[in-house]
Amino acid sequence: MTIKVALAGAGAFGIKHLDAIRLIEGVEVVSLVSRELTKTREVADRYGIAHVTTELADSLALAEVDAVILCTPTQMHAAQAIACLEAGKHVQVEIPLADSLADARAVVARAQSAGKVAMCGHTRRFNPSHQWVRQRIVRGELQLQQMDVQTYFFRRTNMNALGQPRSWTDHLLWHHAAHTVDLFAYQAQSPIVKANALQGPIHPTLGIAMDMSIQLQAASGAICTLSLSFNNEGPLGTFFRYIGDSGTYLARYDDLFNGKDEKIDVSRVAVSMNGIELQDREFFAAIREQREPNASVAQVLPCYEVLHRLEQQLA
Repeated sequence: MTIKVALAGAGAFGIKHLDAIRLIEGVEVVSLVSRELTKTREVADRYGIAHVTTELADSLALAEVDAVILCTPTQMHAAQAIACLEAGKHVQVEIPLADSLADARAVVARAQSAGKVAMCGHTRRFNPSHQWVRQRIVRGELQLQQMDVQTYFFRRTNMNALGQPRSWTDHLLWHHAAHTVDLFAYQAQSPIVKANALQGPIHPTLGIAMDMSIQLQAASGAICTLSLSFNNEGPLGTFFRYIGDSGTYLARYDDLFNGKDEKIDVSRVAVSMNGIELQDREFFAAIREQREPNASVAQVLPCYEVLHRLEQQLA
């Protein structure tokens, strides 16, 4: 059976999902939702998608739609995820699940009562570089002692990953820190028990902190230091240093190096080197196999509990 998908949000990340789904057998995007109809039609034409709309409700009303992928602004994630579940659709919502703990909990509660696959796009769980480290940890060959992470962008104006103006404001804590907070607990195989944060000045027009520093400790004793910035002029991206009891590893995008800066071949870790594709494959596999996916909304909820505690500190 072909899984028929509606995708909401035809921006930079929505297009990454469309490219990924092209590589996955037995899946078809049948509806595309986005804010500007003309631009949405252009993207739909490029990917051979017949149904185009500016309203998610129009896509949810289509009986043929089995599942929805949400690549919409952060502030819409929780309400839209709940709407998908209430319409009887499986849903994958891009990170973050929500921008408040109350909303994240509401999505988890609705997913449990709906009995549908509900997953959040915590892509770091799926990147081959991080999977390689994870496999060593699971086999008992490496125990995580420390993670040192830098998440750096240059966004002094409200632009997306393609350099286009955004209709919404991104957030270091509720979006970008979510990746590392979840990954740290996942790799430590241990809940986060201590969390501290500092933030720099609030931007006068964007209304957000442009620089942030976060410290975490897991119940295992492992620690994590996370530095985030929208002020950084380069290099851009997120860079992870794993320090373990039997090795040091540096993950830079999809590449992995050891402590001597020697490259490690991670090409055989999974069927693809594309984290978004692997994430989507897990979503569709969970639907077919009627099981909980890795990065289900329930599994990632502890991340949002930590973000909530940090937000309270910063306030």
